[in-house]
Amino acid sequence: MTDTKKRIIESAIKIFNEDLSAPLQKVADNADVTRRTLHRYFKDRNELVAVCKQAIEASCKKAMIAAIESSDDALVQLERMLYAGIDCGAKYSVFYKLHQSKGHNHTHQNKNCADYDHIYNQFEHIIVELQKEGKVNPNMSPEWIQVLHSGIIESTVNARDTTNKSFEEIKDLAWVSYIKAIAP
Repeated sequence: MTDTKKRIIESAIKIFNEDLSAPLQKVADNADVTRRTLHRYFKDRNELVAVCKQAIEASCKKAMIAAIESSDDALVQLERMLYAGIDCGAKYSVFYKLHQSKGHNHTHQNKNCADYDHIYNQFEHIIVELQKEGKVNPNMSPEWIQVLHSGIIESTVNARDTTNKSFEEIKDLAWVSYIKAIAP
């Protein structure tokens, strides 16, 4: 893959994180290429979105599965899942939005959807385990905690551009905010 194509994909992910319906011209401008150059690599919006989805799903799935498999301790798994989402950056936000969007036809026959479901089921298991251990508020549903999880990740990713704190400091603040929000 050429550097230009990679730059267009990364730019599209960043722009689509802000607005899934953003015009391709905005993607081209952000990638510092002409619209004509963008179309040299991608015939239309659908093709660009499909390639972005593949890149996002591959990297985010890999990071989330690695976080889950990194420990047997549910609290450590949850913390590492949060950090994995933050490290994925805008990719995680778009990954989550694409699977939650109204136009998404979620089906278990689709490998990407099945992988998303697997990760969510693992997440849900972690939350239920932490609730049993008294470390997470039992009145919060795993669905609610996942929405909060995604929101903390998106806020942290966006904060990188608006603060003078280091990336590690921002990640630490994200974890403290998240765990305090879901604590009993």
